[in-house]
Amino acid sequence: MKILAVDTSALTLSVALTEDKKPIAQTTLNTGHTHSETLLPALEKLMDFASWKVSDIDLFAVSDGPGSFTGVRIGVSFVKGLAFGGKTCVGVSTLEALAYNLLGFKGIISPVMDARRGQFYNALFESDGKTLTRLSEDRAISAEELEKDLEKHADKTIYLCGDGYEIARKMLKNENIEETPEALLKQNAYSVAMVALKEYDAGRTLDDSSLSPTYLRVPQAERERLEREKKGN
Repeated sequence: MKILAVDTSALTLSVALTEDKKPIAQTTLNTGHTHSETLLPALEKLMDFASWKVSDIDLFAVSDGPGSFTGVRIGVSFVKGLAFGGKTCVGVSTLEALAYNLLGFKGIISPVMDARRGQFYNALFESDGKTLTRLSEDRAISAEELEKDLEKHADKTIYLCGDGYEIARKMLKNENIEETPEALLKQNAYSVAMVALKEYDAGRTLDDSSLSPTYLRVPQAERERLEREKKGN
């Protein structure tokens, strides 16, 4: 099965082509350019190097949130366009894909994405080195709440990942948090592809018309509008 996977949920952009679990080609960019500038050129180069066409793709995978509202929309809209016409898609939790980066580690894996306003986008997973088990739903949570949740796993090693890593390391005092290798901290489209393959095998797929972003909070522009309306009443 040929899989095209995209992650634009944070500052890192990642695109991958896989054949089942075999990585074929991948690009990850941390250049500071906007995803709208780099996503299409990155994919075109990968497809050219792999000698693949869009019509060759069996499964379209994208991290559908949580994350940057603009970034998630760009990735989901891009994949919806490629899969137009009812092709098979899977929307993947950004947090689960981040956790998959650390699948080979044993312990509690806690992705932490900076959600601003004193919160992280977070979920907890446990890894036995081969399989991830989800321990919580995706959520927006404060550092204090996360610290209390992690205290329940004081007998296990804890690994953090995501763009909120440095912030979380400074705020969380749990002594069993271990350093995570830099290369495993950020978004990785291969991980998106592998989580999507698991979802496909379980029969949890979509088509382009039903694929949509997953937001855990109202977008900032909408929050500001509601606050203005509240003040005006």
